[in-house]
Amino acid sequence: MHFKSYLTAALYGLPALTHAAPSPAPVSSSAASTTDEHFKKYTIKSENITATLIPYGAVLTSLLVPDRHGKTQDVLTNRTFFGAVVGRYANRIKNGTFTIDGEKYQIPENENGGHDTLHGGFIGYDRRNWTVTAHTESSITFTLYDQGFENFPGDVISHATYTVSTHKSLENPMGLPQLTTKLVSLALTKKTPIMLANHLYWNLNAFKEPTVLNDTTLQLPLSTRFIEGDGILIPTGEIGEVSTAYDGALDFTQPKLVGKDIDKTTGLCGTDCTGYDTCWIVDRPAAYAAQDSVVPTVRVASERTGISLEIATNQAAMQVYSCNGQNGSIKTKQTQAKRNKDQDGHEGATSVNKYGCLVFETEDWIDGINQPQWGRRGYQIAGPEDGPVVNFATYQFGTF
Repeated sequence: MHFKSYLTAALYGLPALTHAAPSPAPVSSSAASTTDEHFKKYTIKSENITATLIPYGAVLTSLLVPDRHGKTQDVLTNRTFFGAVVGRYANRIKNGTFTIDGEKYQIPENENGGHDTLHGGFIGYDRRNWTVTAHTESSITFTLYDQGFENFPGDVISHATYTVSTHKSLENPMGLPQLTTKLVSLALTKKTPIMLANHLYWNLNAFKEPTVLNDTTLQLPLSTRFIEGDGILIPTGEIGEVSTAYDGALDFTQPKLVGKDIDKTTGLCGTDCTGYDTCWIVDRPAAYAAQDSVVPTVRVASERTGISLEIATNQAAMQVYSCNGQNGSIKTKQTQAKRNKDQDGHEGATSVNKYGCLVFETEDWIDGINQPQWGRRGYQIAGPEDGPVVNFATYQFGTF
């Protein structure tokens, strides 16, 4: 979404332009050059909420909140793509191509044998070295100066700010533990697609259960429609109704267990795949005047720990992934296993199993730059004359 506040945007970007050097050029085709400094852990905290982050990928590596018994749980896991900011354009771009003002651009196709670009290319924002440009006890800002990375047109500067708080406010009247994320991007030289997203892998049962299927309840209260995809998850251009598609398996307008209808979803997350990897559209009620008003879009809760999470965002869509592609080859964090053993007498799930987590990506309609009939290009393409592109979200935790 574009925020038309030019002076604020310029002032916000100038300090980072002055102090933040571009990320080093990659040393190979698979990874950016890194040092120990890029993996230095930064902690931000408030009462009943503590977050740890690193500059590489602007990754949120852990988030500690209390369960129903007041015991601390880490509700995130992190590995490749896990916990990072993805961009310059999140999700998939068909054939790695798009057109702006009649000029066609080709960016590296890094998925499905060259049929699409995922999360910005081979070395997206999740594999770049961000610079810490601000850090307080409860907030941190990372900055990335993108000088035409992965053949995207023009230069872009982005700021990823994470804040934790338990202060009472209009949006948080009970003073619950809350994480706020704000991704602010400015196109500096040319018109370009911009759609950053947080790529956070959640597990509210803190890996005390092997999966999230039978203890975790999900609600998408404003999502009656979804974007239909083909066998490799590229949008077909069609918009489906959750009430009828896949025998109602996508209908989370009322809370239901993640695993309740998942067996009905074969083909939804790709050819021969069963599970959710789907972009739900967020349709704001008529009472909300602005299309980018901040509204609750996700409610999720774990019966095992009693931890609940509500996500509110200004974005127009929500990609939900039920970790169908995980197979137990990625270990959970040793700190999670130790915490579970200390609390429960056993380590719980020590690997990220299939359906062992949930990802919620606040973003716009995926591949909207290649679907002009949707009318989303104005929200996804920005130039130097435009205001910043802002992805804002709050993650509010409670117990029951």
